[in-house]
Amino acid sequence: MSDDSYADVIPIDAAARARDGGAPKDTPLAGVVEFLLRRLSGEYEVDEFGFDHELTDKVLLELLRPLYRHWFRVETLGLGNVPAEGGALVVANHSGTVPIDALMLQVALHDEAHRPVRLLGADLVYELPLLGHLSRKTGHTLACREDADRLMRKGELVGVFPEGFKGVGKPFHERYRLQRFGRGGFVASAITAGVPIVPCAIVGAEEIYPKIGDLRMLARAFGLPYLPITPFFPWLGPLGLIPLPSKWMIEFGEPIRTDELDPSAADDPATVFNLTDHVRETIQHQLNDLRLRRGPAFPII
Repeated sequence: MSDDSYADVIPIDAAARARDGGAPKDTPLAGVVEFLLRRLSGEYEVDEFGFDHELTDKVLLELLRPLYRHWFRVETLGLGNVPAEGGALVVANHSGTVPIDALMLQVALHDEAHRPVRLLGADLVYELPLLGHLSRKTGHTLACREDADRLMRKGELVGVFPEGFKGVGKPFHERYRLQRFGRGGFVASAITAGVPIVPCAIVGAEEIYPKIGDLRMLARAFGLPYLPITPFFPWLGPLGLIPLPSKWMIEFGEPIRTDELDPSAADDPATVFNLTDHVRETIQHQLNDLRLRRGPAFPII
């Protein structure tokens, strides 16, 4: 058989694959190979905070989307209240024993509002080597006023959970009751940067790991703020770590402007306290209304 007749037998796409060394271009496999080669060769960028856009978009968010779409069936409201561009501060309630709500908020803003969010995390997160490194890679940074100011002045969307561990670790019987919002550092940052504050209510996280007790001595031994007891953990071992499939709703409220205030107001305790209290009350009202709108946490249909 001649070379010409052999070429007639081999499909053109197969011949192209042979020349290119394997998988055809524009296929999922080719995309994965190209991604891995870039990572191995160091051909990717991170910003000054360590944020790796490509790793976040192609790995982290892909892993989280099944939880977001199919397990928690997250529904978002008020997306028009999230600024399409420029700096802004999203302030949300925190709950769920394990802070999965932060990750679901990240997916919601990326996929629904089309904006990456830079979440501010507690010191403990960055004291854990692997978790701290991964958090910075996926856009999170330390919850301090300096970092928040720099990000918002650069036009970034920043997210904060002022309740901290008091919110995420509260017992189940206190669900959807906001805890204290700290000293209002997030408000001072927004005033300094002159950006709007977007109040955000998250309903659904309270039911994923109902906290009915706390192994305090063991938590203290590991340097943790708490070690929860739930109806399923530690009794069922690893199976007890599977979050319950509650129905979630995330609502973004009307932005609260700060650009009408003089930046020096950030150093006025009365102004900061009043605005902090206003944001807290707004989110509490949102939570109350959103719970009624959602209905049962585990709907049959």
